[in-house]
Amino acid sequence: MNSDKQIEKIRQFSYKKMVTDRTGHNFDHIERVVKMATRLSNEEHTDKLITIGAAYLHDVADDKLVADPTALEVEIKDFLKQIELSEEQITEIMYITHNLSFSKSLSKNPPELSLAGQVVQDSDRLDAIGAIGITRAIYYGGVNAETIYDPSIKPREKMNKTEYRNLDNETIINHFYEKLLKLTSMMNTPTAKRIALHRQQFMYEFLNEFKSEWLSEI
Repeated sequence: MNSDKQIEKIRQFSYKKMVTDRTGHNFDHIERVVKMATRLSNEEHTDKLITIGAAYLHDVADDKLVADPTALEVEIKDFLKQIELSEEQITEIMYITHNLSFSKSLSKNPPELSLAGQVVQDSDRLDAIGAIGITRAIYYGGVNAETIYDPSIKPREKMNKTEYRNLDNETIINHFYEKLLKLTSMMNTPTAKRIALHRQQFMYEFLNEFKSEWLSEI
């Protein structure tokens, strides 16, 4: 099976897994990440099958989205074997999908990604900022019944993964300061850094307007 057919099989697999998502990580998000990853891959000359394959699969076994991520990782590996990827290709794709999340960066020893992994990570992070990122943050917060904003609840400065995933005292607006506004400085590739700067400025403008309107109603 050639790589184009393998990528199409992976796309179909991802679609079946993500099409029903209601947290802002559905297949629309996947397709945007793939589109950006394709662009960055062409610029950085990464392996297309590894990069695009990982982009399609990056949320399928995400532990914040599924009850049993380990079982899904096994399913993904078995699927990739069925469509004739080599053990080396499967290992690299699984390493990327398992280690690109923001929560992994909160560990004492964050994992190092290959250039292909950095491209997928940048693509995913770019979809978390700017106008779409704002919309997704609000959408995810609503699904999880987060408070929109409470000036008395301050953004958390230092968190481990467990603390970051604890939404008990989280607000949607605080999420911008705890994660989204940090992503620009964490981009890997030159193009992603340039795009991120523009999108970050839009988020600052949104936050300024939001707080101005919020305070005027008190």
